[in-house]
Amino acid sequence: METRCLTGKPSVDRPWLQIYPKALIDHLQVPTCTLREYLVQNMPGMDVTAMHYYGKDISWKLLLEQADLAARALKALGFGQGDQIPVFLRSVPEFVYLLLGAEKIGASLLCRDNTLRENVDAVRLSGAKAMFAHDFLTKQELDAYLSGSSVEKVILVNPIGCCGQDQMPAHIRESLSRCYSEPKLSGDAVMDWESFLALGEAYDGEVDAPADVDRPLFRAYTSGATGPSKQVIHSAHTMLGVIAQLNFYGASNQFRPTWLLTLLPPCLVAVVVSIILMPLASNKLLILDPFCDVHDVDLEVMRYRPNLWPSIPMFIDVLIRNGRVPDDYDMSHLLSSGVGCEALNNKQIRRIQKFFNDHNCKFTFAVNYGNSEAGSTITLPFSNVPCFNGNVGIPMPLTDISIFEYGSEKELGYNQTGEICMSGPGCMLGYDTEESTKLVLRRHSDGRVWLHMGDLGYMDENGSLYICARNKYPRFEGGNLDQSVMENLVADAEIEGLDDEFFVIVPDAEHPGNYLPYLFVVLEEGYSTADIENQISEALEPHMQPVEIIQLPERPFFHFKTNRIGLTNEILKQRTRCGVSCS
Repeated sequence: METRCLTGKPSVDRPWLQIYPKALIDHLQVPTCTLREYLVQNMPGMDVTAMHYYGKDISWKLLLEQADLAARALKALGFGQGDQIPVFLRSVPEFVYLLLGAEKIGASLLCRDNTLRENVDAVRLSGAKAMFAHDFLTKQELDAYLSGSSVEKVILVNPIGCCGQDQMPAHIRESLSRCYSEPKLSGDAVMDWESFLALGEAYDGEVDAPADVDRPLFRAYTSGATGPSKQVIHSAHTMLGVIAQLNFYGASNQFRPTWLLTLLPPCLVAVVVSIILMPLASNKLLILDPFCDVHDVDLEVMRYRPNLWPSIPMFIDVLIRNGRVPDDYDMSHLLSSGVGCEALNNKQIRRIQKFFNDHNCKFTFAVNYGNSEAGSTITLPFSNVPCFNGNVGIPMPLTDISIFEYGSEKELGYNQTGEICMSGPGCMLGYDTEESTKLVLRRHSDGRVWLHMGDLGYMDENGSLYICARNKYPRFEGGNLDQSVMENLVADAEIEGLDDEFFVIVPDAEHPGNYLPYLFVVLEEGYSTADIENQISEALEPHMQPVEIIQLPERPFFHFKTNRIGLTNEILKQRTRCGVSCS
């Protein structure tokens, strides 16, 4: 690696650039075209399959035709430039058609997957008179949207409308059948997808809005893991700003890689940008598998034998713990495996790497980092540095990342912990309120707009980024509760009988503005928390000592992440019931 003279400011030095090939740096730029234009520029041919959906091959020609027809139908429904189109669909082909159709007419898709009340609120604020959902929408849900918003018509999409149930394996059919808890809806307030497209066939008015790559195109809500759920707004420009930097990932000159998308829904920015649009824009065959039950991802990986599979921690946990992958099963069909979604501790990483190696995978397991506000991915793995101790790779080529004093614009030097901030082409347009946007998008004295991520971390002299915590969590006695650091200290202690562990950081009722740590553990058979308490205490610094160690049968997940929110709420409820602070 070339030796460089460093100023001490990562935003000036950009040390990660020396790691990328010079040819890539010299030629990479953010596209200024529409999303559709970019996809067409990069597609391998009209007759080539763009997406595979349960036995159905969808060519690029069919994809673009259906997107055009969807655009006409949207106009016939009354949608136009600047409008928001609520869409509550899984990762089905119809979602892609609607996204490109919305761009064509100058509208934006609105997606959310929170509580019914929160979803209804989002639709109400959109002002939309029509929305899209699957045909397993319940009567209660329909009535909530009709009474709680301006929606008058709900277009219902049949999950097997473009393939047929006989083309699904038994476990997929069973998973899909569980979605239907009552008879399908009927009446004047609902319309099926075929009737919707028929509106487009009959529409003869103007369709195309003036091209504007900076106009809102996709709106999604954060999960609320570190605060209230907020609407994040992206344009074609911001999404392509990420996609263009990722397009070489998993590329091959020898063959066309397959990309399997299991279960993850398009209400997440990362799914739409990095997991649906990126493979479509980089000559990969996108395999949509949205009705795979989470406990059956192992069956689908073995069935499709994909070259690339977005393997979040929850999915890999299933892959390893289900025990259905034979010891001699060859997984060398996977070219690489990387993870985002949430942090992994060192124990988890070692377990995952061993599993893949034991199944003939030659790659080094990788970790990256990003969030919805940043357009999903902002770092890529640097294989020379193992992904332990919170290492999440290096910034993407056109993305600047640096560390600042928390909440300020004072930039810190290398190996100094502070707030992680990002400046680059994937940065969101903003939240749906100006006040919220101003809190995280700030123009610094260097003239650039920086996204303040809220996460704590540091950067080394090579540009590798390390995550310490998802937020600033001071403890009253002193010190910050760096969740990732704490979990890794426990993981590296190699405590006998400890299978899995994670911290939940809970507000301190007696000292507002401060927090308390609770350690949740999964133990091997025959062990109790009493067997591990002393070793855990020895592994952690004084301010990191947990208030309580709580045993669970397995790591709980919610919305594809460790259910720290649910466990926090349980602890707070318990405090209320017992009437003490539990500190």
